[in-house]
Amino acid sequence: MSETDPVGRPLGPPHDGEYPRPESARMVTGPQRAPARAMLRATGASDSDLGKPFVGIANTWNEATPCQYALKEVCAAAKASILRLGGLPREFGTITVSDGIAMGTEEMRTSLVSREIIADSTELMMRAHGYDALLALGACDKGIPGLLMAAARLDRPAIFSYGGTMLAGAFGGQRVTIQDMFEAVGAYEVGGISLAELEALGHVACPGAGTCAGLFTANTMAACAEALGMALLGDASIPAVRPARIAAGARAAEALLHLLRIDLRPRHILTFEAFENAIALVAAMGGSTNAVLHLLALASEAGVHLTLDDFDRVSRRTPEIVSMKPGGLHTMSDLHEIGGVPVVLRRLLDAGLLHGECLTVSGETLRRSLGPRPAAPPEEFVRPVDRPFRANGAIAILRGNLAPEGAVVKTAHATKLHHEGPARVFDREEDALRALGERRILPGDVVVVRYVGPRGAPGMPELLAVTAALVGQGLGETTALITDGRFSGATRGLMIGHVAPEAAVGGPIAGLRDGDTVRIDVDARCLEAGLDASELAERARATPTGPAPAPPGALEKYRRLVGSAAAGAVCSSGGFP
Repeated sequence: MSETDPVGRPLGPPHDGEYPRPESARMVTGPQRAPARAMLRATGASDSDLGKPFVGIANTWNEATPCQYALKEVCAAAKASILRLGGLPREFGTITVSDGIAMGTEEMRTSLVSREIIADSTELMMRAHGYDALLALGACDKGIPGLLMAAARLDRPAIFSYGGTMLAGAFGGQRVTIQDMFEAVGAYEVGGISLAELEALGHVACPGAGTCAGLFTANTMAACAEALGMALLGDASIPAVRPARIAAGARAAEALLHLLRIDLRPRHILTFEAFENAIALVAAMGGSTNAVLHLLALASEAGVHLTLDDFDRVSRRTPEIVSMKPGGLHTMSDLHEIGGVPVVLRRLLDAGLLHGECLTVSGETLRRSLGPRPAAPPEEFVRPVDRPFRANGAIAILRGNLAPEGAVVKTAHATKLHHEGPARVFDREEDALRALGERRILPGDVVVVRYVGPRGAPGMPELLAVTAALVGQGLGETTALITDGRFSGATRGLMIGHVAPEAAVGGPIAGLRDGDTVRIDVDARCLEAGLDASELAERARATPTGPAPAPPGALEKYRRLVGSAAAGAVCSSGGFP
């Protein structure tokens, strides 16, 4: 290692041999802070502990969802490492909402809102108690971006470590995930399977602790944390039930104290180039479209100017080289068996598709952290870049008179990139589900679900129940769906989300009517209605429908503050008036 750290400061400990304590020292030093010291002694801290750096551990563990279950043991191992290395761990909890449980109900409106609450509550705990560094332990879809947003906002030494992925289940000789469970509901509605088979699948689809097994949103964002440099390489793919998951928490704690010693902070790591690396990984692996929303929000917190056009530009130059569920064959635990996310990062780096000089929480650059080239993975899993599954990456940004600010589609392992047909318009997800249940959606239709954007729902719910029902009913290849809401990472097919401006603020999608022709051309990046823009705008102004009512409290507050999905649906004074 060189004699200076990656940002040019001398290596080694501070002069007195101790860790820097820029925040905690203010909280406990001097006669005026005697009451604070008394309170901390009541938590079990000794006088010598009060001279150590305070390491905040934000832990999303709870009993609401299997995603979080490993985090109790991960946190215990991390605490032991921090104590052994001379820090004082201070664990605190924050919330998690289970998308898989809430999906298809009004309660799904709470999911994206929880991202902001996770970020806000983590920030407040860190600021209020003078914690010098942040160990972010999270899982599930919103825990990861929420914790990373707090880390960027605080800009104190920070590292993320994951709760781990779920293993696949087995049913009828096939491996299954929660994706199969949602699609089975659609199959049951058309008589494809019996109620007994549906219930039997439900007993094996989620065999134990961990996040949903495919490359759905949680696993996508854990992979992004590695590509961004905010998690140690190899962290994302370790299954929740493996002993290595606990050891990863201990390693993350050790790395965090090194970051504190050399004062390497999130904004040294979260550069524009780091975000391009994360986009390239999502494009190459076929990750969740939620990554677009979350990376935009994280970039906003980090002070990095990132736009939808950056996603399209990077995806166009990045081939799709990995076969992962929902579009492909493999699960996150399968990826772990061949070396994890670093295998994909190394392949992209060798092809000149990543910025290798970006810093990481290892204290080294991405290039140095990846080390020597690993053995070649099986080609049915990870292809060489010159023999990809698709020449372009799996994320595309569409525009047109229905989405002047943009819309997002995932093309991973897609067989259909063009569609033209009549609109079937619904102002509520429940109405679309009812139409599907009554077999009123026909081949060729374009299902439109609107007023479910960030402000409209409010909360921009995922529509996996609708998209999975389309696939389960055998309509996945003959219909399309557009929405100002968003999708689960388990969604597959020609499903276009994040349409902006959303209907609730008068976006053109509010002007669509049943029977209007809608044209989708992914290659041309086009989403158009067979109407001119002025007629759509006039219709949108005249439409009698509007946003769903929101109960007083968090959802109504969110509606007042949230901005466009095209900018990450962040809450700030820059939100809608």
